[in-house]
Amino acid sequence: MPRYLVERTFPDGLVVPINDAGVDAMNGVITRNAEKGVTWVQSFVSPDKKHSFCIYDGPSPEAIRSTAQKNSLPVDKITEVRVLDPYFYR
Repeated sequence: MPRYLVERTFPDGLVVPINDAGVDAMNGVITRNAEKGVTWVQSFVSPDKKHSFCIYDGPSPEAIRSTAQKNSLPVDKITEVRVLDPYFYR
């Protein structure tokens, strides 16, 4: 399954409550992603919470873009990526 880096901009900052509402929101994203065969692997968020860089496994960029729309998430750029492990070279 291809892996993608998804770049997003949140002009007002990304806010995920650390309570049951946040848990429900994340579970909803996971469930809607699964409908298209998309798996959210991990995300990194800038200190100001205005940019995120998310790793996804999925069948295509179109599937990731479609699930982002269902999840009301912005998408600036989708790039297919491969793992480069610096410890491989030891």
